[in-house]
Amino acid sequence: MSLHRRLSLLQATAINMIDMVGIGPFVTLPLVIGYFHSPYYIWAWVLGAGIALLDGCIWSELGAAYPLAGGTYNFHKVAYPGRAGRLMSFLFVWQTSIQAPLVVASGALGFVKYVQYFAPLGFYGQKGVAIGLIAVIGLLLYRRIDSIGRLSVALWVGVLGTIGWIIIGGFTHATVPVTLFPTGGGDFLSGAFWTALGAASVKTIYSFLGYYNVCHLGGEIRNPGRNIPRSIFLSIAGISLLYLCLNWAVAYVVPWQEAQHYDFIASIAVERMYGPGAGRVATGLVLWIAFASLFAVVLGYSRVPYAAAADGAFFPAFARLHPTKDFPYVSLLFILGLAVVFTFFLSLKETISAILAMRILVQFVAQGVGVLLLRRRRGTRDLPWKMPLYPLPVIVSVAIWGFVLWSTGEFALWGIGIAALGVLVFGLTEKWMRGRGETIALREAHPPQTHPPGLLP
Repeated sequence: MSLHRRLSLLQATAINMIDMVGIGPFVTLPLVIGYFHSPYYIWAWVLGAGIALLDGCIWSELGAAYPLAGGTYNFHKVAYPGRAGRLMSFLFVWQTSIQAPLVVASGALGFVKYVQYFAPLGFYGQKGVAIGLIAVIGLLLYRRIDSIGRLSVALWVGVLGTIGWIIIGGFTHATVPVTLFPTGGGDFLSGAFWTALGAASVKTIYSFLGYYNVCHLGGEIRNPGRNIPRSIFLSIAGISLLYLCLNWAVAYVVPWQEAQHYDFIASIAVERMYGPGAGRVATGLVLWIAFASLFAVVLGYSRVPYAAAADGAFFPAFARLHPTKDFPYVSLLFILGLAVVFTFFLSLKETISAILAMRILVQFVAQGVGVLLLRRRRGTRDLPWKMPLYPLPVIVSVAIWGFVLWSTGEFALWGIGIAALGVLVFGLTEKWMRGRGETIALREAHPPQTHPPGLLP
């Protein structure tokens, strides 16, 4: 059995965009303001959009050329020859098996933050809501991919409608002046500004992540050489515009001095625009967005362990497809189950930094280097899509990712440590597999002697 190409450009773009939005901008906006303590926090969102655009060039070229389930897993296999390719692919699956459930759990905990706009919850109440949300996501994803594509479009419409309502309300009820440029440009030249920009950009980039989700579903996209790049850039352009307008809209009605102290800033902003009743409606719609995003996140990540297992590089059980609905159900259930466990041990703010630190070297930087290697080895003749101004997007992207990794502080060491542990596990696994292969070969060369029943040798 194999996956089928049933997702259209519209459906792929919808899946990308609902993955990108999620609860991210609604829970990270107060955190971003808190790093700056000034109205210039908007520039952290500009940086997030810039790196998404540059990195999107890398994903588009790779995704169009190698449209298979698993995304980065397959990119690393072809970019890095021999044992290096097996190692890099293994490291990606290794960190994904930890990082993907973390992403799902962080989204669920962000969902819980906005639920508490209606009523405060105790520890077990919060965990119960998070686990219930993950269970519902699992039930909805336990189906064929074509029906999932249609459901994604419906969720996407709700996402656009909600953010659009907040943006229109902010621009039509503006009471607070917004300043984007410091007088004389002094703040842009200060070390404090760049330190704040680095720390805050960790949170804004987290809110942009997902523009590449279509690459994880590469084996299920129609006309992938054309539709994968289009869906990536449509998603980045659309979400960048929405995020910048959303920030301005909130800034127009809630002064930054207050905004940094609210957990559910979108609800407070709409309450200022239209009253308490509208604030409750807005909270419900933000919860809709968070739900839609988790739906897309789990859908994409569930294909990564499947791709590795189908290739013989991960536990064979993960390669199983549902017998009648053709989706990797073992991989899906594993990610959901581990996410439930993680909901009991997470702090949302720290988890965002940890997630990004784990991914920068093994995924984003390694893919940039991989594009350079592939271009040198295979040329560009057979590429369905080529990034403009090559290699400038790769060089700038890798440099910015390095800046962001440094800005994660101690979590950078944590991410490097996870990768180093993965290298050790890879070495031990290869040694075990090599020993197992030699044993099987020896048995085949010298099969045990058998004798007719009742006769002894």
